[in-house]
Amino acid sequence: MGARVALVSGGKDSFYAAMLERPVDFAVVLVYEFPRPSPHLLNLGKSVETLLAAGWRVVVARLQRGREREQTARLLRELGADVVVAGDVHVEDHLKYMESVASEAGASLREPLWGMDPEELLYREVEAGIEAVVVGAERGLHRWLGARLSRATAPLLARDARRLGYDPLGERGEYHTVVVSSPLHARPLGYRVADVRAYGGYAVALLA
Repeated sequence: MGARVALVSGGKDSFYAAMLERPVDFAVVLVYEFPRPSPHLLNLGKSVETLLAAGWRVVVARLQRGREREQTARLLRELGADVVVAGDVHVEDHLKYMESVASEAGASLREPLWGMDPEELLYREVEAGIEAVVVGAERGLHRWLGARLSRATAPLLARDARRLGYDPLGERGEYHTVVVSSPLHARPLGYRVADVRAYGGYAVALLA
């Protein structure tokens, strides 16, 4: 029997998808080369720490620009994946990319969040016990940097996102998170905001 491999970033959506598709044999963090530094890359240590605290075996792989699909598929084959789990919701290009990667790896794709209403999904995540810290935000959401997303605060973030015309879930990168607590965590993740860096209109909180 092959492995169930979840592609995760440490953020709330991919974490929730993996949580729904348990058991997961490997949590794989893929490191891409972006023109603008990714909040997940800048907080890679905390992302790995939170996945380990959730009890998953973690694999981190850096991908070369232009060879992402090929290298991801090869890694999945090396891990013996027959099921790939991802946390896409409504961006068609993301779904098509994941379908092609899974097919090339000889695995089936599970996308448990696909097609859900973004705001409803945000509330499902926090109702399931996931708490996350906002580590990246577009202009207009900067006040949320370092804030904790929970049952109490999710409606407030959704309200601010709607007012700005943003996706309440942040799937197009309007904001990024790192999960710090969930029902899977042996203990909540300790953290503090050590620094905030600006990249044009986008700002990133660095956790320590």
